Amino acid sequence: MIDARRLRILRAVADHRTVTAAAAALYLTPSAVSQQLAVLEQETGHALLTRSGRGVRLTAAGEILLGHAHAVLAQLERAEAELAAYAGGSAGEVTVAAFATGIAEVLAPALQLLAGPYPDIRVRVRDAEGDESLPMVLDGQADLAVAVEYRGAPREDDLRLSRVALYAEPFDAVLPAAHPLALHAEVSLASLADSEWVGPYPGNPCHDVIQLACELAGFEPRLVHSSDDFRAVVALAGAGAGVALVPRSALRGMELKGTVVRPVSGPAATRRVFAAVRRGAEDHPLIRPVLDALAQAAGALPTGRSAHGA
Repeated sequence: MIDARRLRILRAVADHRTVTAAAAALYLTPSAVSQQLAVLEQETGHALLTRSGRGVRLTAAGEILLGHAHAVLAQLERAEAELAAYAGGSAGEVTVAAFATGIAEVLAPALQLLAGPYPDIRVRVRDAEGDESLPMVLDGQADLAVAVEYRGAPREDDLRLSRVALYAEPFDAVLPAAHPLALHAEVSLASLADSEWVGPYPGNPCHDVIQLACELAGFEPRLVHSSDDFRAVVALAGAGAGVALVPRSALRGMELKGTVVRPVSGPAATRRVFAAVRRGAEDHPLIRPVLDALAQAAGALPTGRSAHGA
């Protein structure tokens, strides 16, 4: 009989593409992972992995088993949720991984909403970039993620995750005060094609959103200065180093000296934020109240910041 623990290891290897990275995510040694995979291949009677460059990839048999692994692991999550509900499991800890602005916008308000009706649910918050939180959930390092859409993110129909849309917000253009377009009420992305840019590093989800929006406007931004801290991005724009796109909520309360902030006309970059849990865990008696509180907090955001658009 196939051991579910080995299915988790197979999924981790499929997610991380190397035995070493999967072992680190699962807090195992690479040799232990390799041994468990070897046993899994004996149990199934098929080779499940093949080397690909410096990493590994699943064979056709491995892909078949991975599809069943998603279903089996989701069902185990549901079983744990139902057993916890049967036992009246309304006390315990939920670990939530979220990016900084998501913490401020919806997670902190959600904690306040939970405090009254669910005083025995303890939420442990871990600050994680939007592309870091989903692997943390899949690897079991967090129970819930507040994440953002980005190129390469798991799709909405991903069998590993269950998602709840929270809110969407536009990116505003941040221009040096002396920029030729600073006097305009709004700017189009195409009008910034010849400017030098300040923005997040490649790999940051916001970099992907900005890059894609500019591509749709017909150009590739000339990223001259890079920082993942939007305060630094705005400060550089204020120093005349370039133009930037910054999520609207990130600008709230920020020092904007030397800059002007303008909405973007036409198609613009939008940050779409959602909560995600391992599929099957969405109705766990500890996790469901946190999801509901996040949705309630998102619903209380200013008009135009709903889950359906900015």
